[in-house]
Amino acid sequence: MKQVVQNYKSGELAVLDVPVPGCKPGGVLVRSAYSLISTGTELMKVSEAGMSMLGKARSRPDQVAKVMQSVATNGVPATYRKVMGKLDSYTPLGYSLCGVVEQVGDGIDDVKVGDLVACAGNEHALHAELNWVPKNLYAPVPDGLAPRHAAFGTVGSIAMQGVRQGEPQLGEVALVIGLGLIGQLVVQLLAASGVRVVGVDPDPVRCELAERLGAAACGDPESAAVEAAVAELTGGHGVDQVYLAAGGGSNQPVELAARLCRDRGRVVDIGKCRLDLPWNAYYEKELDVRFSRSYGPGRYDPAYELEGRDYPIGYVRWTERRNLACFLDLAARGKVDVEPLISHVADFDDAVETYQSLKDGDLKAVAVLFRYPEQAGEAAQAQAPTVAVPEVKRPAGPVATPARAAKTPVRLAFVGAGNYATSMLLPHLTQRDGVELSTVVTTTALSAANAQRKFGFAEATTDLDAVLGDKSIDAVFVVTRHSSHAELTRKALLAGKTVFVEKPLALTEDELAGVLAAVEESGNDRLQVGFNRRFAPLLQEARQRFGARTGPASLRYLVNAGRLQHGSWYLQQGTEGSRFAGEGGHFIDTASWLLDADPVSVYAVAPSGNEDLQVLLRYPDGSTAAISYVTTGAAGFPKETLDLVADGKVLRLDDFVRASVHGRKKWVSSRLPKARDKGQNAELAAFIKAVRTGGPMPVPLESLVATTAATLAVQAGLAGGTPVTLAGAR
Repeated sequence: MKQVVQNYKSGELAVLDVPVPGCKPGGVLVRSAYSLISTGTELMKVSEAGMSMLGKARSRPDQVAKVMQSVATNGVPATYRKVMGKLDSYTPLGYSLCGVVEQVGDGIDDVKVGDLVACAGNEHALHAELNWVPKNLYAPVPDGLAPRHAAFGTVGSIAMQGVRQGEPQLGEVALVIGLGLIGQLVVQLLAASGVRVVGVDPDPVRCELAERLGAAACGDPESAAVEAAVAELTGGHGVDQVYLAAGGGSNQPVELAARLCRDRGRVVDIGKCRLDLPWNAYYEKELDVRFSRSYGPGRYDPAYELEGRDYPIGYVRWTERRNLACFLDLAARGKVDVEPLISHVADFDDAVETYQSLKDGDLKAVAVLFRYPEQAGEAAQAQAPTVAVPEVKRPAGPVATPARAAKTPVRLAFVGAGNYATSMLLPHLTQRDGVELSTVVTTTALSAANAQRKFGFAEATTDLDAVLGDKSIDAVFVVTRHSSHAELTRKALLAGKTVFVEKPLALTEDELAGVLAAVEESGNDRLQVGFNRRFAPLLQEARQRFGARTGPASLRYLVNAGRLQHGSWYLQQGTEGSRFAGEGGHFIDTASWLLDADPVSVYAVAPSGNEDLQVLLRYPDGSTAAISYVTTGAAGFPKETLDLVADGKVLRLDDFVRASVHGRKKWVSSRLPKARDKGQNAELAAFIKAVRTGGPMPVPLESLVATTAATLAVQAGLAGGTPVTLAGAR
């Protein structure tokens, strides 16, 4: 299928061939009929992409701050790869469309194949021939509403949420500053609510359009006509509400709002304009400044948008989806008229030229639609307190490994192509001789296409079964979200593939048991989990310098994990497990490797009110490992520090940039100022060697299982408040 994309680094716009997205449970696959260009938000993004790197940095200081924090945590090279990887990737455009349901995912019963729906979301209602849309981001189109008009549903919801924030009452007077697409819709919604409207825009054509659509008067912000109209309609008191629907860097809108608003009036920001509030003017009138968050309640909440968890109507009357349905109903009943807003309808194949005309000013428009060709017959791809350490059961006799012709490359498939895969794994693999990147599989078409372009995969697809059935593929990398790791690993093992799965291997005891059942059933134990720290060159050298020990050891591991950004999928504990369940295996594996044993018990405690954890592991010889996993530490402090004490010796690791061993002789490594090598490259080298030669996997399966069981025991320990014995531990 085809999709409109942009490279944020170069500014390039393209209509790209990408795989068809899979139809996942909890949503529908929609074939686009019309999608709407946001002449405000999208053109701003297109313009930013054409800026220099300095210009991009100046326009997004919030992103610059994130980059600096990443430098402090991960070092310059890793941060550079991460940032360049994001910049030099195709990103999607679009967030408002109407289309026909082509496939229905499990759990969906409110629409059927062939139904017309309006869709929302900058990750789901894209300028693409097909989109997968979760339940709370689509709404059925009422009978009689044309598809081209239903495509306005998302921007209509944005305007509606802004109006709701203003709480208009019958007979009030409102000022709408900015008469672009959102402003024109706000004018109509206010007029339909019994509010008299004055509009402000420097474009006389837009002012005339707003008056035709219900505004009492409109004019240029510099003209006396606007103030005169406000004075006449309000008896000189000023407007009850002001809606800021303008963009740009001028502070004129907020100054005009203060001047024309009544005492204790409301100012609602819907657009993205400068908000340098003149303190005296706003203070003296005690103006109520409000922000309108996009489509309404539910926006930016993964549980609502992705998992389909609705808010009870008794507590949240107007959610994203209910706003979308309400706007469609108003349009169907003629209370809102979007036809006069349509300045141009372009064929989807002409998308690049259309954007360029808008950017250059050759096409002056309020609203532009893409019209998609009918492609009948083209089918979408279907998608189809004691913790036991499970015993690893292997079939009797040696496990056969796939025969490989001499000097043939190791052919790899990637399931998932997110940030970790593209910044920490694939850059190492593309530089390795004897490796061929065969296929990348993702659920979203564009991420597969990006990975194919950047890393040279031979194919990109959303069809996992086809990859698992391809006998020419030697190994499969599972680099998806945590909740899917165990099931994807199980399927790949049953298909006879050697598997590299990023941590965690499993989020529950049942998932872990399922993986081991697949090993027993298939006779395939070729599995590696991405516990990379034991492969870090600096830590390996420090361990060698420390040497053998004769008595029990004491290990302390401080992980200054820091707080996650709002909206991070790591916070979706209901589906993705706790944060420690997701990454705690890294630290348990490192401790067990240094102590050369698997833990026999786990005790975990957590202070109330935050995510900090204290985990104590006990080992068969009496050694202990204390892991402090904290999220409330200073951002500037190193992320990982480790001390190992035994036999009169101390091993110290400082965030993978320096290590030392103190004993009869002292050894201190040279400092690594530019990079933190946490072992990914060496880990991948060991994995590829095992695949190529058919030799043992880099880490014994028993160790992977023991680490996973110990990680799961942390949650059980927190719930029970007592130490958890790892039954069956070696």
